[in-house]
Amino acid sequence: MRAAALVGDVPVVASSAPPLVARGLAKSYDDGESEIPVIADLTFTLKAGEIVSIVGPSGCGKTTLLNVLCGLTPPSAGSVAWYGETLTGMPARAGYMLQKDLLLPWRTALANVTLGLEIRGKVGMAERDKARVLLDQLGLHGFADSYPGTFSGGMRQRVALARTFVNDPDVLLLDEPFAALDFQTKLLIEGDTVRLVRNQERAMLCITHDIEEAVSISDRVIVLSQRPTRVKTVYDIILDGDRTDMMAARQAKGFTDYVRAIWGDLDVVAR
Repeated sequence: MRAAALVGDVPVVASSAPPLVARGLAKSYDDGESEIPVIADLTFTLKAGEIVSIVGPSGCGKTTLLNVLCGLTPPSAGSVAWYGETLTGMPARAGYMLQKDLLLPWRTALANVTLGLEIRGKVGMAERDKARVLLDQLGLHGFADSYPGTFSGGMRQRVALARTFVNDPDVLLLDEPFAALDFQTKLLIEGDTVRLVRNQERAMLCITHDIEEAVSISDRVIVLSQRPTRVKTVYDIILDGDRTDMMAARQAKGFTDYVRAIWGDLDVVAR
C-alpha cells in the first residue's frame, strides 16, 4: 500500500495495484461496410504517482484511446483495469479534462468548479471552501465570484482544472488541456497542474501533440504509431532540477535530446 495523501482534509485512498493497466487493447468501428481498426494490441501501465504523456501522429486514435481507458467507449478486445479491478463504466476516482473548458457562462467560477459536486448533492460549506482554495492555488485568488465571460483563455482553463481537482481524483486523464494557450500561459498552467499532481501523489495521463510539453511534465513518454495505433517507443524521462518548474525542465541537460529522439520517431511514423 502506498501512503495516503491529503487533499485539503480529504485522504486519497491508497492501493497496491497500479492505478491503470491496459492489456492487449484494441478498438475498431463499423462504418456499415467494414470494420475500421483504430487501436491494435496496445499495452501499458500507469503507476501510482507517475505522470505519463502519450504522443502520436494526428488521427492515430489518441482521444479514442482515452475514451476507452475511462469507460466512455467499450474496447473491441483486450482489457482495462483500474487499481486491479476490470473497468465497468466510468471509474469513480478519475478526473477527465478535455481541451475545451466547457464552462457554463451563467455560473460563477466557484459555481462552475462545484458543479459536479452539486449534481451529486455533495456541496456544503466545506466543499465551497475547498473549491476556493483550489482557485487560489491555481492563481485565481479574488475571481471565485466572477463569470467566465470576463476571463482570458488561461483563466478559464484554470477554472476547468479546479473543477477536475475538486472531485479528488486519484488519476487525471487530460486530452490536450493546454493546446489552445499562448506559450507563457501554457508554462504557468502546466506548472500548476504538475505541482498539484506531484504534491498530492496522484497519477496523470496526458494526451498531447506538443513534444516539449510531454518531455517537460512527464516521467515517461509513450509514442504511438499510425492507425491502427500501437506503442512504438517508450521513453523514461530523467531530468535534473525541479520537475514542477517548466522552464527549468526545458533548460535541463538532456531535454533537447529527448525532444529530438521523439520527433525522430514521429517523423518516421508520419512518412
